[in-house]
Amino acid sequence: MAPDLADKLANKDFVVLDGGLATELERRGCDLRHHLWSASVLARRPEVIRDVHLAYLRAGVDCVTTAAYQASVPGFLAAGHAPAAAEELYRRSVRLAFEAQREACRERGQRPDDRDAPVVAMSIGSYGAYLADGSEYRGGYPVAEDELREFHRDRVALAVDEMRQWTDRPLLALETVPSLAEAVMFTELLAEHPDAAAWISFSCAGERASAEGQPLVDCARELGSCDQVIALGANCVAPRHAGALIGALATGEKPVIAYPNGGGDYDPVLKQWAGGEDRAAGEPDFAQWIKRGARGLGGCCRTTPEWIASLVAYREARGGRR
Repeated sequence: MAPDLADKLANKDFVVLDGGLATELERRGCDLRHHLWSASVLARRPEVIRDVHLAYLRAGVDCVTTAAYQASVPGFLAAGHAPAAAEELYRRSVRLAFEAQREACRERGQRPDDRDAPVVAMSIGSYGAYLADGSEYRGGYPVAEDELREFHRDRVALAVDEMRQWTDRPLLALETVPSLAEAVMFTELLAEHPDAAAWISFSCAGERASAEGQPLVDCARELGSCDQVIALGANCVAPRHAGALIGALATGEKPVIAYPNGGGDYDPVLKQWAGGEDRAAGEPDFAQWIKRGARGLGGCCRTTPEWIASLVAYREARGGRR
């Protein structure tokens, strides 16, 4: 049986997702002061992306996400790439993650299509990620609904097409979504690809609402009828808010995942993080998040493979199935 995240969510103590990609690339010497953010590295230093994926896989994650959060063909075209190169770069994000998954499986003496093998999710950021101005944390995009739909339709179709070259279970990570309307649009586009599954993860305001202000409990109920959505979550939120956000999403409609950031504030103009919290999230936080209903945990910006390894160690100490 090919690896499947829905199966892992149902049968593991909890699923471990990977951690921050962009900030980890910066730690390894990449300059991300670019409107494509981590996706800019796909053209300049793809081997570093593969190495970061492999670091998370070696830490013991169940799922790695591609370096495509801010990627799109229009975005690559705007950066000066020719049309064929723009599509190739988008597809490359998938290949790099699966190459790392294959290497990790070889190191473990495991087949990549084994049920227990790690899975790859194609990261697809909200439209705000493409704008690269921080509006994924605000919503309210200055774009017509038809234009927004076509933008996402092209990305989803290209992502699913490339993933089918590697797996019969294409998985999308629809991330940092600020509104229920954009989330519903994603489910409508998913229906055009019946073999694909996805999780939808919201950017949030406070501890109970999406960034645009829709109550998360309403979001969970609205999206609960979409069979292709295998989990709902919150990402790039401050660790201190994660427990309440998990509780708000844990209505029983879908498994809940959360991957908070490492604290601090992001400046979308300077493309830099500043500040931080008094301490990094640790075992007491993990225990609280699971108690509130989390079935999958990981990290977003400013979290590292070392931090993810501590999450894996916590699961193992609980006697959880890896």
